[in-house]
Amino acid sequence: MNAGGDPTDVRVFAGREEMADFMERTWRETASGSIKARGLFCAALSGGKTPVDFYLRLAGLKDASFWNKTHIFLADERCVPPDHADSNYRLLRDTFLDSVLLPAQNVHPVTVEPSSPELSAARYEAELTNFFRLSRGMLPRFDLILLGIGEDGHTASLFPGSFAVTEMDHFTAHVLLGESKHDRITLTLPVINNAENVVVLMRGENKSRIARRVIEARDSSLPASLVRPREGRLLFLLDRKAASELSNHWKRS
Repeated sequence: MNAGGDPTDVRVFAGREEMADFMERTWRETASGSIKARGLFCAALSGGKTPVDFYLRLAGLKDASFWNKTHIFLADERCVPPDHADSNYRLLRDTFLDSVLLPAQNVHPVTVEPSSPELSAARYEAELTNFFRLSRGMLPRFDLILLGIGEDGHTASLFPGSFAVTEMDHFTAHVLLGESKHDRITLTLPVINNAENVVVLMRGENKSRIARRVIEARDSSLPASLVRPREGRLLFLLDRKAASELSNHWKRS
């Protein structure tokens, strides 16, 4: 997954197993390339149901030398305890983190302060700054960021109309969603768009309309449409139902 030529790539699959197969190969190739080039592979992962099949595949990768050089971050997190059913960290832990030989210090969850999402975001920004050894004006550069897209066009926890979408000065932002939903911490667009590779997973007929608006119309009112890596590659992986409203130009996998 090297940058070059058209930075956007769209792949359509018959079903979830084929998508998970391709994502596993993509992960292996990207990780191997990053480890060979820099001795390290850094990925930021998302929650939700769509990536679970892929995460279960990761649980089968038992090579300790690979995991020793892999660092896992979160693209976003809900302001809940780490053992809460809605925690993205818990999802990663239950699907693959507890099954692989990944050193504890290589996992970088969001330390959540439920009473202060702003403090949680600031602490995660400090974690990124320290890990990537950043000076003023520098951005973290992930080898791979894995995202999904909601039916409203949000990605990570960048929701339409949220101030977090326009946050350009910080690596992270807090998102207040009201009493009916958990507040969130998210990576911001400058960080996402600085990644070497961004992979977006979409599955199901309910995602077909938003897929068309993001991939083809590039509707700038949708946060997901603003994901455009400056020097990296953007890869969309969809099943046939999610791709049903796209033009045939994209239906080549």
